[in-house]
Amino acid sequence: MNVIEDNSVPGDENCVKNDTSPAENHREVTQNHSVAASTDSEVTRETSKNVRHEELLKNNATPQTFNNNGKGSVDDMAVPVKVERKKKKDLRRCHTTLSGMETRSRGKMFSWLNRVHETRAQCFENVVDGLKSIYKNKMLPLEQHYLFHEFHSPPLNDADFDAKPMILLVGQYSTGKTTFIRYLLERDFPGMRIGPEPTTDRFIAVMYSENEGVIPGNALVVDPKKQFRPLSCFGNAFLNRFQCSLVKSTVLKGMSIIDTPGILSGEKQRIDRGYDFTGVLEWFAERVDRIILLFDAHKLDISDEFRRSIEALRGHDDKIRIVLNKADMIDHQQLMRVYGALMWSLGKVLQTPEVVRVYIGSFWDEPLRYDVNRRLFDDETQDLFGDLQSLPKNSALRKLNDLIKRARLAKVHAFIISEIKKEMPVFGKDHKKKDVIRNLQLVYEKIQKEHQISIGDFPEINKMQEHLSKQDFNKFHSLKPKLLEVVDEMLCHDISLLMAMIPHDCSPNSLNEVKGGAFTNVEDKITPFGYRSGEGCNAGFGESEWIVNKERATYDTLFDSLGPVQGRLSGATVKEELVKSKLPNAVLGKIWKLSDVDRDGYLDKDEFALAMHLISVKLKGNEIPFQLPDHLIPPKKKEKHTC
Repeated sequence: MNVIEDNSVPGDENCVKNDTSPAENHREVTQNHSVAASTDSEVTRETSKNVRHEELLKNNATPQTFNNNGKGSVDDMAVPVKVERKKKKDLRRCHTTLSGMETRSRGKMFSWLNRVHETRAQCFENVVDGLKSIYKNKMLPLEQHYLFHEFHSPPLNDADFDAKPMILLVGQYSTGKTTFIRYLLERDFPGMRIGPEPTTDRFIAVMYSENEGVIPGNALVVDPKKQFRPLSCFGNAFLNRFQCSLVKSTVLKGMSIIDTPGILSGEKQRIDRGYDFTGVLEWFAERVDRIILLFDAHKLDISDEFRRSIEALRGHDDKIRIVLNKADMIDHQQLMRVYGALMWSLGKVLQTPEVVRVYIGSFWDEPLRYDVNRRLFDDETQDLFGDLQSLPKNSALRKLNDLIKRARLAKVHAFIISEIKKEMPVFGKDHKKKDVIRNLQLVYEKIQKEHQISIGDFPEINKMQEHLSKQDFNKFHSLKPKLLEVVDEMLCHDISLLMAMIPHDCSPNSLNEVKGGAFTNVEDKITPFGYRSGEGCNAGFGESEWIVNKERATYDTLFDSLGPVQGRLSGATVKEELVKSKLPNAVLGKIWKLSDVDRDGYLDKDEFALAMHLISVKLKGNEIPFQLPDHLIPPKKKEKHTC
């Protein structure tokens, strides 16, 4: 008995008739399978079988058995059923095999993309490019998912990372903010107004440009090259009081300066501003490199609005510097009292145990009223200018530090939002919302205990409650660990890589220098009016006569009294005389090395006079140089010393 498959379709001319020999049909099928096996691959052969199986099922063709009379036998139906089941099983096995092969092939095919992405994430030209990349790819998704920008700060853009270092000047009216800028630039700038009354009524960004002019606030916030685009959220009332003054000054090549309106003392003036003054200060505080608070030594006062403004700067204590301006208007005794009163007032406002650095001076180009503190003013000015000149070099480090603070705040914010989402019920959400806002401190404590987070990383609870009351809790999302893991990985690995790049950073802003204007006098070594010019070891520079000769008679008499041998004094003999100055041995040892010009272990008459001169310089409060200046080398030894 022979078994065949009837794949005929009614109406098809090529269909196999019932009177065809079963043996011939079976041989044809067998031959076709053999040819396919010899020509196709394993996957092709399995696919060919599956097609034939599908055609069989689609056409509802029923395998039949025939006896010698050509009639089907019911007893023999079990054999075709088994064959059909086996074919279905092979079909499923083939589909599974092909699916697995396809998945493995796709995985191998695109696996190199992941490796390239991981390698590329660690290759940055400079620190700023690295900050841009990790913020967009790793931090921004977390901020967007948990509505960080609606609670704390707008998203950062490339202009924020590319911006030059900025200085924010804050103070009450007539404390000298605009005059301070003019003093630094040594020239006027567009839009400048100076007077004893509240003259500056707007925020002015003083920036560098070859073409001088003024850009209004509304036009400024749509410029993609400037970092002020997020300020548009404060409305037209603010933008009408905001402008950019473009000045061609070498000082502004290395930094930008933000002048602010004078802070008033009345509540009515604060309300009538028409915009969120403290909110604008907070926005600038997050992005500037230095915050200078100016106080007038002649009328020291901290108004309520100034107090609120200082509190808005909380969290940026490392950027704050205090300047006690117009200190020449009072004498030395009054200055001491004003300084004490200022520190006492700041202690109540800043609420930090650390002492804030206070610079005392008179930053304008008018004559000093009381000249008794001129030396103090010069020293304080030198320190302040040195701090400002270091901003470009530390700009990348400041941006990295601010990004780390932002990442920690974003993580805590995600925990807060997800915890609130978890506590919200299906019904009675309005009542629960009020309860959660009222008991937000309990949420803070729970998160602090579960995730081991410092209480200093949490946002201010009063501000958080105010923002939560305006939010729709239905928009909040549950905790998504994957987003937090990405930020944690960024803090652990990417930040450390960028930290290692900072000493060798070649960012455009880090290569700039703050020079020109008032900063020219900081490194002035040519004129006699440079810092410490003609004082200490610099005395005698440019003079034809050796400066030591002014006291040479006294030094020679002392030298002869010590009993020199062959015109020289030994170290033991000189030591007895030098220790009478009561200077530390380390300082005396340094003076000995500088005075022994010929390095023979003895001091002759010229070298002894030089040693006594250096001791006199140190006793007057000046520093001893690391290397002996040329004008202090004894004239007889200059040729030998040069050789």
